[in-house]
Amino acid sequence: MKRIALVVLILCVSFVSVAWGQQPARTCVNNWSEFHRTNMQRSNPCESGLGVNNVGNLSLKWFHYLGARVTSDPAVADGKVYLGSAGYVYALKASTGAKVWSYAAGDHYVTSSPAVANGAVYFGSEEGNVYALNATTGALLWSHATCCIVYSSPAVANGAVYVGEEDGNVYALNATTGALLWSHNNGGHAVYSSPAVVNGAVYVGSVDFNVYSLNATTGALLWSYNTGSYVYSSPAVANGVVYIGLYNGSVDALNATTGALLWSYRTSGYLDSSPAVANGVVYIDSADSNVYALDAKTGLKLWSYATGGGVSSSPAVANGVVYVFAGDWNLYALNAKTGAKLWSYAFSKVSIASGSPVVANAVVYIDPGNRDVYAFSLKQDRK
Repeated sequence: MKRIALVVLILCVSFVSVAWGQQPARTCVNNWSEFHRTNMQRSNPCESGLGVNNVGNLSLKWFHYLGARVTSDPAVADGKVYLGSAGYVYALKASTGAKVWSYAAGDHYVTSSPAVANGAVYFGSEEGNVYALNATTGALLWSHATCCIVYSSPAVANGAVYVGEEDGNVYALNATTGALLWSHNNGGHAVYSSPAVVNGAVYVGSVDFNVYSLNATTGALLWSYNTGSYVYSSPAVANGVVYIGLYNGSVDALNATTGALLWSYRTSGYLDSSPAVANGVVYIDSADSNVYALDAKTGLKLWSYATGGGVSSSPAVANGVVYVFAGDWNLYALNAKTGAKLWSYAFSKVSIASGSPVVANAVVYIDPGNRDVYAFSLKQDRK
């Protein structure tokens, strides 16, 4: 009876809040603030303005020419788009693409995608530094020198920044000061994978064929799983399962607590792509030119969509739509349930079609591998 009474009370409070035009105490934040957003799932459950019924009306909102090849995928937070291009990190106004600020990281390329949290922008660079900038002004807050190139994109959780680098180290840094909390080395094998931090564990892949689970507080090894293949993909974690793409073309699902293999699905092309997970489905792009949708519990194929070129970027999922940038230089919007094409946009040919799309506030952002970043929206949303 107490539980029923509590439910009735909650419903009444919710009704009163709506009646008076008040916002709920907890709202869904429609940002895409890290490479894989939340728990590395590359899914935005907060998106409601853009979906299956209207995505076919997308058209170019703006593009911004940066003058040098874009070297990271965008992050979107608090009305800004953050990304790296050559040796700079830029903050652009999300509504217009106008530059808000830029920060020069030196003569070396910005090699990881930024993460935005608690008023700061975190990223890694070719000379081995991890940086934190003021998200509003672009001013340097701190930098931490690692030994080698940081390709891994940072994940921020519980007051720490987690990131991997080319010499096999995974670092946990104090998000406020940049001080080293711990590091874990896998024997000198590069970590290109971006970590996922879930329920007190850090999950990350390595080119030594292993997926690692580390204690997020201490860095102690919880388990490792030998995949038998290089791991460039970043893990996605959902409902106690770690999903990872392998260079041999396999998608593996592992028990997040033990590392035991639950299922495996083999595509016919290598996988640089990181999986997206939403509503019980795993989506991943393959170099065999296909986008795959797999049942998250069993690994059975639900559908596949053939693009016109190998796909090495990672998909994004939002409100029933899967967004994919393929090697035929097309950005696709596919129905997440059926794989049917809903919309596409053809870019001019670029040297490397590897940019991964992100979706926030009814806008799709993409760097297609040239010197520009693009934003697509519905016509009625233009401002």
